[in-house]
Amino acid sequence: MLRTGLAALLGLASLAFPAMAQTAIPAGPRIAITAVTQPLPTQPQFVLVDQRLLRDGLRERSGGRIQVTLASHAERNLAGNEIVRLVRAGQAEIGAGTLSTLSGDVPILDGVDLSGLAPDIGLARQIADAMTPVANRDLERFGVRIMAMYPFPAQVLFCRQPFARLSDLRGRRIRTFGNSLVDFYTALGAQPTSIGFPEVYSALERGVVDCAITGSGSGVSARWPEVSTHISDLPVSWAVAAYIVNLNWFNRLEPPVRALIEATFREIGDRQWELGAAATRDGIDCAIGRQENCRIHALATRPMTEVVANDADKAETRRIFEQVVLPGFVRRCGARCGEIYNQTIAPISGIRFGG
Repeated sequence: MLRTGLAALLGLASLAFPAMAQTAIPAGPRIAITAVTQPLPTQPQFVLVDQRLLRDGLRERSGGRIQVTLASHAERNLAGNEIVRLVRAGQAEIGAGTLSTLSGDVPILDGVDLSGLAPDIGLARQIADAMTPVANRDLERFGVRIMAMYPFPAQVLFCRQPFARLSDLRGRRIRTFGNSLVDFYTALGAQPTSIGFPEVYSALERGVVDCAITGSGSGVSARWPEVSTHISDLPVSWAVAAYIVNLNWFNRLEPPVRALIEATFREIGDRQWELGAAATRDGIDCAIGRQENCRIHALATRPMTEVVANDADKAETRRIFEQVVLPGFVRRCGARCGEIYNQTIAPISGIRFGG
């Protein structure tokens, strides 16, 4: 549950995002759009961005001609991995999901957000922007297209026992998701464990796992500070996600309407990256009980201890990415993925596959 409630969040949105001017498009019939975006309807990404810009913004900018029916995955009883198929089949014109869940259909997507690849959100955005046209070459064969990529808060570690550095995690059972996180924590000598997000609270409480990784704000919203004591500030990944559209539907729209939707998604992308950066630190501040800086998520009732990554941990993260995570990705995805990585991502990350 978000700390301030829906009304206050909308107030925060009005402070952060200026009101949008109406954009003229030709008069014509009503355009009805179904959009299924974030996992939960209470997430800041849904309340502060999707409702404000995608649903309300398109209606305002089109003079009421565009009407978006917006829902979350939970409201549609979806796990998230169905989004490509949902949009491809025309059951929704617009969908969104994390790349790790969409990569089952398009494996190259997994390469955008590999564990250890992007130590800061600015680098993560450069990689996402560079990979969007590359990913679209594959996705368009499925009849869908990415309109914008965006992050969730940094994926960080919550542990129920103290730790001071990455080497302290050896032997611990860690809840992970996605292949590259499994590779990362295995390389540290930990024991990756797959547990669905709703079950993590009880798994931490009962000691089924020692630690779990998720977005800093996501863990706070799920009340993980009640069952864990230490939170890392080291971003392992960013749970990068994407908005996709049904290409046949989009191409049939009038050019001014397409231009309006594209402009709106550029703004949505910008706002989601801004929110990802703000929500990352906010989640940690809420977890450690720093009330004055806790504005987006819930303030923990049992403050945690922040574990600040040192230079050795950052260097070890980079080493594991280069020597374990990246080769693992190419092994699963194929030689073409290694070539794409070297052509598109390596100039940004500074790490080439194959040395």
